[in-house]
Amino acid sequence: MQRAPRTDPLRMPEHLFAELAAGGGSARAVAFLEQGERARRLLLLRTLLSRLRGVSTPLTPAGDAWRVLREAAGRAPEAVEGLIQAPTTGAWIAHMLRRLHGTATGPALWAETARLNTLAVVAALHAGMEVSVGVALEDGALHLPGLGLARLPEGAAGLSAGTASTRAGELTVTGPSRAGGRTVLTCRPAPVPVDTAPPDDARWLPLRTLTAGSAALPLEDLDPYRDLDDPLPPARLDADEAVAWQRMVDEAVAILAATGGPEPGRLDPAVIRALVPWGRTAPLPPPPPDVRVSASSGDSYGAMIISRPSEPLALAEALVHEFQHSKLAALLHLFPLVRDDRAERYYAPWRPDPRHLTGLLHGAYAFTGVAGFWRDRLSEPAHAETAAYHFALRRTQSRLVVRTLLTSGFLTETGHALVTGLARTLDTWLREPVAPAALARARTAATLHRTEWRLRNVAAPARPGPGRHSVPSGDAPAPPRFRPDRTTWPDLRTHVLAVPPARPRTPDEHLAAGNPAAAFEGYAEGLEREPGDPHLLAGWIVARAALEPGPGARRALARPELLLPASPVHR
Repeated sequence: MQRAPRTDPLRMPEHLFAELAAGGGSARAVAFLEQGERARRLLLLRTLLSRLRGVSTPLTPAGDAWRVLREAAGRAPEAVEGLIQAPTTGAWIAHMLRRLHGTATGPALWAETARLNTLAVVAALHAGMEVSVGVALEDGALHLPGLGLARLPEGAAGLSAGTASTRAGELTVTGPSRAGGRTVLTCRPAPVPVDTAPPDDARWLPLRTLTAGSAALPLEDLDPYRDLDDPLPPARLDADEAVAWQRMVDEAVAILAATGGPEPGRLDPAVIRALVPWGRTAPLPPPPPDVRVSASSGDSYGAMIISRPSEPLALAEALVHEFQHSKLAALLHLFPLVRDDRAERYYAPWRPDPRHLTGLLHGAYAFTGVAGFWRDRLSEPAHAETAAYHFALRRTQSRLVVRTLLTSGFLTETGHALVTGLARTLDTWLREPVAPAALARARTAATLHRTEWRLRNVAAPARPGPGRHSVPSGDAPAPPRFRPDRTTWPDLRTHVLAVPPARPRTPDEHLAAGNPAAAFEGYAEGLEREPGDPHLLAGWIVARAALEPGPGARRALARPELLLPASPVHR
């Protein structure tokens, strides 16, 4: 935050880049990425401040708020530095720049600009300063980044202008009341650990933190910019749901602590900046075992949105996955890695839709980390069988995408070096033995996904093709043309095939049990009822290929869309 002397540009040492290119990264490598993110954040903030000077506001002007923040940084540098580098601050800066460029929308511009004022208020609280700043209130509430949410008693509905005053760490908020007068709240804001959080008070909701090893990890359910994009209202978790998150994090951290070092798939939870719960605020109904939603953003380094699972192993995997995205986003901020025209035309084995090259690179980097996570679980008796399948599946899928990237012709020199590092890691892992049954299921799952993806996304040729259940002779593959009617679809099979069922009933379960004949019959019966159903047809093609391997089976797996009627295309 303090004005620093001019220095040379950031230059990443080669050995740190090599660690990151392998898919992992030591504490020093991650610290370098954080240094780069800090420099980028300050540059963006400087750009935003220059644009905010022209925004009309009924509150304290942005320049005055910034001066308060700068003074506070001189008194409490570490606290203010954390405030500026918080993921939600990055999300706000990026959102505001998009708004000012006309590519995003939101509430009244003066109200969003006032986030800088609340940052100044919070900085003043940390520094013990005495200040008074005009702030924007929403239904009488003032969110204080990193601290919590203050609510005026009987505060006026909608947006209004208020005042926040600080003195020796105490906050006084004043604003209009519903009755037309003024209302006042005084409190001493501070975040609290989940396990010591008092019952919610209508006037003050503290930010709750999760204990993650030695770190205090914000459980962010209040900040308007926690969604890593457009602002949204608070979604306070019930106390029991917050406690359930703490239990899950305790067990996930224990899993991650079983391995350490710079290898891919290993994570020190202390590098996570925020965990944003998604999709539920109460402990009932019970959550599914797996993580159904997880996301991150390059604007919000170290934050991750995650839907709570009931299995800590799934949470540990999701933490690794999302931090891989944060690392790659930070690398992309430092280096041009790919010349991307943003055309969505590439197959990604973990997605229902075609991807552009940057998305493909993100997936390859994230799932290399996921493969490493499962590789570390191979030696753990409680997880060995599931780990063997997931390791075999993710190393295969990631290597396929790495090959696509390396042969695309669109990687920069630095991007080629990065992806070559991933290839070396994955090629080493592909030589490592995996239990034959798990390896067979993983290969089947990978083939099923690619087959169904093509059936749902790639248009069948306009010329008449063979009958529905015949295997096409096929010409040389042409660049895919995509269906205009394609929609998202659930990947149901990846988890079905993870463990062989004791009593298989569905065709997918018969494939998981290693019985392609029973699966083939089940798919054929299903196709009689639902001709052309992509899920059933993909299974039918894969099961038939297992029963009758040969050139015809390989052609059908390469271009399964030839078995569908001709369809319109998206050019």
